[in-house]
Amino acid sequence: MAENLRIAVLASGEGTNLGAIIKAQDEGILGNARVSLVISDNPEAKALVRARESGITTAVIEKNSSITPEEFDGLLIDELGKASVDLVVLAGFMRVLGKKMVNAFSGRIINIHPALLPCFKGVSGVSDAFDYGVKVTGVTVHFVDEGVDTGPIILQGHVDVEQADTKLSLEQKIHALEHQLYPRAIRLFVDGKLKIEGRKVLILE
Repeated sequence: MAENLRIAVLASGEGTNLGAIIKAQDEGILGNARVSLVISDNPEAKALVRARESGITTAVIEKNSSITPEEFDGLLIDELGKASVDLVVLAGFMRVLGKKMVNAFSGRIINIHPALLPCFKGVSGVSDAFDYGVKVTGVTVHFVDEGVDTGPIILQGHVDVEQADTKLSLEQKIHALEHQLYPRAIRLFVDGKLKIEGRKVLILE
């Protein structure tokens, strides 16, 4: 286990998962890890405000038509390198990472998805599950590979979809579960308890 493990959180929007991670950090749940950097592709992201209020360094790499995906990845790698980041945590980051970035941090990028993968991939997991009429859905934390929501699964948790649920109430259930599951997954990484074997992630004792 690395000492003073440094986490970078990538976020594009509200930053509610970032807030949960910071809270877990402050409560000692993340062990010796600290969020040392928050990067966004959206200069108006509330996640940046949350980070600054907690004294965390922030950076913005805006997506625009003049920058290629490869160039974006290069800028991202540069920022992460300058901060000596050990683990990259995606928290509502609305951009697919390219091969260059995934290779640079292989086995050190994790993401959270609001559905039970491999079902309902993509940006509308909660809505898609609700519209499909499932009785159970949930949350998946997984390592990131070059695909979209296809990396090896670290943890999953489920929620029941009740008849009285709306998309909004289901989303609230999902968020509450995310805020519990993500810090747990991060702590497993911090403690060196995750081992990838093919598509499986073993949790070591």
